[in-house]
Amino acid sequence: MRTVARARFVRVSARKARLVLDQIRGKPVGDALATLEYTPRAAARLVEKVLRSAIANAEHNYHVRNLDDLRVVQAVADGGPSMKRVQPRAMGRAFFIKHRTSHLTIGVSDETNGAARPPATRPSTTASAPARPAATPAAKAPKAAARKPARTTRSKGKEKK
Repeated sequence: MRTVARARFVRVSARKARLVLDQIRGKPVGDALATLEYTPRAAARLVEKVLRSAIANAEHNYHVRNLDDLRVVQAVADGGPSMKRVQPRAMGRAFFIKHRTSHLTIGVSDETNGAARPPATRPSTTASAPARPAATPAAKAPKAAARKPARTTRSKGKEKK
C-alpha cells in the first residue's frame, strides 16, 4: 500500500525544500521524523507536517497499525506560483521580488505488501536497434547539387576605398 500526502502553495522555495527532502528519502518514518526534528531549517517544520499527514493517511485509509514498516518512498518538492512584489528603490527605480512557493509531496509505503517495488527499467533501445549502413560520399553528392546557389548581397551606401 502506498499513501501520499500533499501540501500545496507552501511559502518556501522548492530548492530549499529539496535540501530537506533529500535527507529523509528512503528512510523509515521513525528515522525521518527524528531527522526532521533536529534539522535547523524552516522547511523542515513544513516537511515534518506533511510527513505526519502521510502517516495519518496510512493509518486511517489502510488501517496500518505497525508504523515501523512504513518508509518514505517518495519525497518531491515541485515549484508553485510566485508572488510578485515590487520594492521601490532610489531615483525612481523598482526592484522586483519573487516570493516563491512550492508543492510538497511525500509518499509512504509498507514494503511487506510489495507496494515499494523498484522502479521499472525501460528496455534499452540501443541494443535492439538495427545498425544503419554508413552513408557514402557519392550518395550525398546529388543532394549538394540540388541546392540553390548562395545569394550575394550588395552593399548599401558608400564603399570604402
